[in-house]
Amino acid sequence: MSYFVTGTDTGVGKTLVSCALMHALASQGLSVVGMKPVAAGCDDDNHNEDVEQLRAAGTVLATYGQINPYSLYHPIAPHIAARHVGIRIDLSRILTSFRELLSQADEVIVEGVGGFKVPLNDQQDTAEMAQQFELPVILVVGMRLGCLNHALLTADAIAASGLRLAGWVANILTPDMPALRENIATLEQRLQAPMLGVIEYQVTPDSHEMAKQLNIQLLKNNVPDEI
Repeated sequence: MSYFVTGTDTGVGKTLVSCALMHALASQGLSVVGMKPVAAGCDDDNHNEDVEQLRAAGTVLATYGQINPYSLYHPIAPHIAARHVGIRIDLSRILTSFRELLSQADEVIVEGVGGFKVPLNDQQDTAEMAQQFELPVILVVGMRLGCLNHALLTADAIAASGLRLAGWVANILTPDMPALRENIATLEQRLQAPMLGVIEYQVTPDSHEMAKQLNIQLLKNNVPDEI
C-alpha cells in the first residue's frame, strides 16, 4: 500500500513524518519513493527543501519533476502562488507523475500541501487531489493548542471525501505543551484509526530517529477485509 500524508495544518511535520515512514518501509526491504505534488516556497533554482528531503529519503531514483510536478516560488497558498506566476495547477498532470512513480517503487508516500482542504486552483483542493490518488490517508497531528479540533475536523473531512484514515501520528512540536498526554489520549479515543506513534520533541529533527518511533505494522493490521 502507498499512502497520502496530510496534516492538521501547515508546519506540523508532514515532511519529516513522510520521510520517517519511507525509512521504516525501506528497512523492511521495500523500494520507496516520496512525492510532493505541489510545493509552495522554492529557491531561485525552483527547488524546495521539503522535496529535497523526500528525494533523499527515497530508494528509487526518480526525476525532480516526477516527485514535484509543481514548484511555486512564493511560500503562500498554492492557488495564489500559481496565479502569481500565471499558471494553473492541473490535477491530471499530477496524476500522471504519480502513476509513473507507482511503476518504479513498491511504495509511494505522497505528501500533501498545508492541511487537507487547501485550494489548488479556482475549483479544486487537496482533498480532491487525494481522491484522485485513491490512497489511504495518514494524518500528522501537530501537538499544540487547538490540535483536537483541527484533528477531528480533518478526520471528518477525510471520511466525507470517501477516503480511509489508515493511521495518525502525534508530532510534539514544543517541549512544554500543557496537558500533552491527555490530548493524545483524547485523540486515541476519538479518531477511528490507530496511532502509529508519538514523535517526541527534537531540537534538530531527524527522520531516521523518527522512523524508530513509528509502528508501521499497525498499517498492515488496519486494512479492510475487501482489500
